[in-house]
Order: sequence, then structure tokens, then C-alpha cells
Amino acid sequence: MTASTATGPDTTELADNAAPLDALLVDAALGPARRFLPDASTAAWALSLARRPRTTARRLGGLVGEASKIAVGTSDVAPRRGDRRFSDEGWTENPLLRRLVQLYLAGGHTAEQLIEDAELDPRDRKRVRFLVENITEAVAPSNVPLVNPASAKAVIDTAGLSLARGAGHLAKDLLSAPRVPEMVDTSGFAIGENIAATPGAVVFRNEMLELIQYAPQTDEVYTTPVLVVPPTINKFYALDLAPDRSLVEHMVREGHQMFVISWRNPDARHASWGIETYVQAILEGLDTVEEITGSTQTVLSGICSGGILASIVAAYLAGIGRQDRIAAFVLAVTVIDNADAGTVSALTDPNLAAIAKARSARKGYLDGRALAEVFAWLRPSDLVWNYWVNNYLLGKRPPAFDILFWNADSTRMPATLHADFVDLAIENQLTKPGALTVLGVPIDLGAVSVDNYIVAGIADHITPWENCYRTTQLLGGTSRFILSTSGHIAALVNPPTNRKASFHTNDDHGADPKAWLRDAQTHEGTWWADVAIWLDGRSGERKPAPKELGSTRLRPLVEAPGTYVFDK
Repeated sequence: MTASTATGPDTTELADNAAPLDALLVDAALGPARRFLPDASTAAWALSLARRPRTTARRLGGLVGEASKIAVGTSDVAPRRGDRRFSDEGWTENPLLRRLVQLYLAGGHTAEQLIEDAELDPRDRKRVRFLVENITEAVAPSNVPLVNPASAKAVIDTAGLSLARGAGHLAKDLLSAPRVPEMVDTSGFAIGENIAATPGAVVFRNEMLELIQYAPQTDEVYTTPVLVVPPTINKFYALDLAPDRSLVEHMVREGHQMFVISWRNPDARHASWGIETYVQAILEGLDTVEEITGSTQTVLSGICSGGILASIVAAYLAGIGRQDRIAAFVLAVTVIDNADAGTVSALTDPNLAAIAKARSARKGYLDGRALAEVFAWLRPSDLVWNYWVNNYLLGKRPPAFDILFWNADSTRMPATLHADFVDLAIENQLTKPGALTVLGVPIDLGAVSVDNYIVAGIADHITPWENCYRTTQLLGGTSRFILSTSGHIAALVNPPTNRKASFHTNDDHGADPKAWLRDAQTHEGTWWADVAIWLDGRSGERKPAPKELGSTRLRPLVEAPGTYVFDK
């Protein structure tokens, strides 16, 4: 991983926020620009401040007073520790730049205070804070060419070539979606060689998916296989990222029979694919796993939006009396209960959702690049302005990093599935038994009584861990909740070689996630080892590993990672 520098982003931290949520964002269809325009929440903020003239005047007067101190050099305002934007020594050694930074920080602090002073309702407060934070990030002095001391030095050192290269990078990025700075140098990665490289084969293919069976790497394997349902935007190989950084590789080395779905990248021809279509496809995959392994049970697992689909499949099987096909259930970075799910929920409402669904219906799909753009603006400091400085002001290439390579390899979502996911989120259907019917069966997650293992990332800004935790209150079986000290995708890519890895556990799964965390134990190392132990007790006996992949009827079609993974 690339280390943090004074002029470039910390790719480890950025990767924690790099994956787009593929479940509900209407902004991916509407575009993120509307978030930067005043709206009813902004009006409510202005009206509230107008009703508090003394408080507002006091705050503004305080800013004027602080500006006076800054002008004469007596202010003690300083960037917070670790603020990479102002880590260059030029920001402190140059008296004009130091004062400029102090004035910028004082203004931002005053804006934050005015938001709190307004005593808005939670929804309006989140909307206003999002607007103000994005504007504040945009006007940072570090984003201005030549004002940024690193930019000025680069211009001198390169005789102006740095700005010329930066202008070229900017023009290239503006010509294609997502229209944000490029985050990764993709030239060093090749799918099937140093990415998605664990040996295996496609043993089943239909119009929607390829099913990959991974080759055993032990003499004996557990009799109960594992089927993983990946997200429906971005490719499956976050689970098989790179040698020694692959969860699939780790589990195969532990003796588990691993099967992973690789979704087809849909286009307008597949607009009608919705939740029911995907559930049927997963059931076909489950049938195939049972046929190949001879097992009557399978550990069903899902990631992000794939976890939503896997949850519906589990509840469907419970509803038809066939829950016996599931030995255990695993979810990772998956939100089922969308109540108060952070900034995203505050910026979405039913009217906007209806408009978003209509737009994706006209196009036939939702483009994953649009989601990537939306989420970049959810974390602008890390995912926009860091790269603005690195790529445009300094004229450098972005770093090469496997997680960000995966993140850039987005896919489309069929319009019907997009609409279904939006409805699930807006109405919070999966928290209400029977509110959703799939293939004629009312869905009740409480009927899923098998043991379940749920993983979340404490730094996840895409699927907040508190919302992930609430799944323990929805499922009927015995839960084990794991809170990793990582973000959305770094929580998944968490190999034993990660010396910084740790996770929290607590066997008491009460209703309050904060109470759970307060009393939780912290364990050094990765949760990969923990889930392997958990699966060992739910994966049956061991048997000799199969000498060939597939079955007599289902012969391998092509080596892993298959063909659908290359679709653009």
C-alpha cells in the first residue's frame, strides 16, 4: 500500500471509502449536482438563524474578532493533527499562507457552529451540513494552483510542465464518467493474472451469472460448501483481490469448498431484471452447488447488495419450508434496516426516488460510474480534492492500488432492480414481515433461524455499522456480529498479513449497537481467522478433496475468473 505523503492521498484510508453503495441511491440517477444547490433545508437554516439574531450576530462577531487576531499574528487557530491538506511546511513558514489557512479554518468552524445554533431537525441538519462541508472543502486554499506551496514548487521544478500535465489529466477526466479525478493507475493490474487469480473454473453459466468453483488447495475439504453472492455493482473479485489478499484464497486454504457468483454486466436489454429475477438466479446457483458437491446443505453468504439478495433467498426458502438447504448464513457490509442510515437517507425522499426510478427506466439501467461519482462527493476530502491536488496541481499520476482498481471496474444495474432496491430502502420493507413478496412468498427474515455471522466496518461510510448491526435483531437465528476496524471494502480485504487489523466481538446482542460496542472485546488480527473457526463448526465433516471441478453433467466451461468479469 502506498504511504501517505504531504502531497498525495493515503490509499489505505481512501480505499475504506472507495466502493459505491449499490442498493438505494437515487442521486446516481439524478446526478450529484443538486446536492450543491440551496434547497428547502437551506431555507430552513437561514430562517432559523434569522429568528436568532443575537446568536447569529455573536457568531459572526466572533469570526470578525478571530480575523483581527489572524491579521496581527496572535491567533492560535491551526489545522487539526493529521490534516494532510496543510502538512507542507510552506503553510506554516510563509506568514501570508499561514494567515490564509487560519482564516479558512475559522470560517469553516463558524459555519459549523451556525448549523448547530439553528437547532434544525435531524434531516435538515444532515442536508445543510453536507452542503456546507462540500463547499468548505471546495474553497480550501490547498486546492488553488500556485497558492498550494507544493504546487508552486512543482511548477518551478518542472518549468511549468506539472500544470500542463495536470490540465491534460483534468480534460481527460471531464470527458468521461465519473467526472471526478481519476483515483488509480490501472496499468499494473491484469484480471486473472495478479487480480482475481485464485485457481478455479466456471462450472455453470446462464444469461445472468457465471458460477465459479475454486480448486481445492488441501487434501481434504469440508462436506458443506459455501456459496457467495457478491454485489450487483462492481465485479465479484473484491473477494479474490490478489494473491495473499484474497478472502476466497484464504477460505480454500482452510479446506472450504468455495463457490462465487460472477454477475453479468447488464445493459438496456436486461432492464426487466429485478429482485425476483436475481433470486431465481441465486436459487439456480444453489441447485448447481448441491449437484456438484452432493451436499444437501450450503453456507449462504452475501456482500453489500448481494447480501440483501441473499437475505431474501434465505427468507424465501424458510417461507416454502426448505430452510434445511442452508447450513448457516453470512453477511458482510450489508444494510437491511435502512432507518436513519446516515447522510444518504437524509438526502433521499419518495418524490426524488420516483424521479430517479423513471430516469433509470428510460435508460434501461443505472450506471455504476454514476454511483461512483455520487460517493466521491460524499467523501470529497479523500475522494475528490486529494486527487485534485495530486493529479491536476502536481501533474502526477494517481497511485496503483488493487482495491481502487476494483472500485473503478464498475458495472450497471438493471432499471427494475434499481427501482426494487430504492423501494426496499425508502419503505424499509425487509424490516416488516410480509411487506415484500417474492415469487409468491411473503418475506420474513425472522423466519431465518439458522446461525448467522455478520461483519461490518467501524469506519464504513457506505453501509454504517450501526445499521449492519440491526440485522441481528431481524434474523431469527443465533448471531455473531463482528465489527472490523476498517471501512467498507478494507473490512473485506483484511488478510492475516495486515498487522494493523483488529476486530470487536460481544456475545450479548442487545438492541442498542452503541451499548454492544461499549462492552465489546477487542481482538488483534483479522476476522478472517474468526469466521474460518465459526464455519468449521457448521460445515460438516471432512472428506477427500475432489480431483476435478464440476460434475459428470456440469463440466468446467472456462478457467476462473470466467468471461463475465471482462464485460464493460
